[in-house]
Amino acid sequence: MRSSRRRLPLFPVLLCAAAVLAARPTAADGEPGGDGSGADAGISAQVARLYEDAALATQRYEAGRREAEAQRAEAQRLEALLGRQRQELAVLRGDLGRIARAQYRSGGGLSDAARFVLARDPDELMRGQHVFSRTNQAVDNAIGKSRRAEARLAADEAKATGAKQALERRNAELAVLKKGIEQKLEQARWQLQGQADASVAAGSCRGAVRLGRPSVQLTREWAAPVEGYTLSASFGSGGARWVNRHTGQDFAVPIGTPVRAVGAGRVVRVACGGAFGIEIVLQHADGYYTQYAHLAAVTVDQDENVTPGQWIGQSGTSGNSTGPHLHFEVRVTPEMGSAVDPVPWLTARGVPVG
Repeated sequence: MRSSRRRLPLFPVLLCAAAVLAARPTAADGEPGGDGSGADAGISAQVARLYEDAALATQRYEAGRREAEAQRAEAQRLEALLGRQRQELAVLRGDLGRIARAQYRSGGGLSDAARFVLARDPDELMRGQHVFSRTNQAVDNAIGKSRRAEARLAADEAKATGAKQALERRNAELAVLKKGIEQKLEQARWQLQGQADASVAAGSCRGAVRLGRPSVQLTREWAAPVEGYTLSASFGSGGARWVNRHTGQDFAVPIGTPVRAVGAGRVVRVACGGAFGIEIVLQHADGYYTQYAHLAAVTVDQDENVTPGQWIGQSGTSGNSTGPHLHFEVRVTPEMGSAVDPVPWLTARGVPVG
């Protein structure tokens, strides 16, 4: 009746950053424990500082990511603008070529004195001067327009290049920042798990820690026990780690993921030690009981009333566990041996699992 964890999903969403907060689980069967040693307090303070660093880095990462997306959109806009400007410049250069050729064919290259000598009469001279003037004006206008377009193109190309370089720098910074966040979270999670393992080995937990509870906006009476999970071992499945059959549903999540009460109820058991490691059992108004096992920490005490979706602990891999996950059971009594399949039980209460 012991659970295993088969698959650990990648979980980049940083809601589980709360995993790194130091935890002091409740004593076995609800008996209050001591305050913990000075070494434990030091580890807790270190974990808390790591959490604060990770939270700040997360804010910077999200802000930088949004800025990078804006820069990418601006670079795409500038590239489209440059494409249109290049086309317009090509048309202008073609117009200049046509004007130059037309001017050459019409004698636009002759001086004013030559035009005066070669003109057959005053009318022809005036007509030539008029055509020559108009042609020169057209050439001057075309040259000016072309030069202005070339200047705009050069400026916009420089701007686009600068935006692209800035985007590349930002992406590099974000990659380093993201790696730092992941390293800090991983280190802090395993520090938290180390405290849990020490508690299980001693068979006595140190008391609930009152962490800030994640805001959960529920519109119904029931909720999933964790978010961002991957289902692993299912109810009734066989395995070498269980005496008979698996008695619950395993939700693979990283260490420290907030574990929530699936419904309103009362805490009837908080224990530390044994195959389930750190565990919580809730009693619900309809007579059923739910169990949350292999935790790294708890945030409630025995006999405490809880609400749907309330944060009651943090997932871990304490006890007889092969990796981080939540072992979730539904029982008709608070004790082992009375489990029912939790997936259809949750589904019947409007909480699809999958």
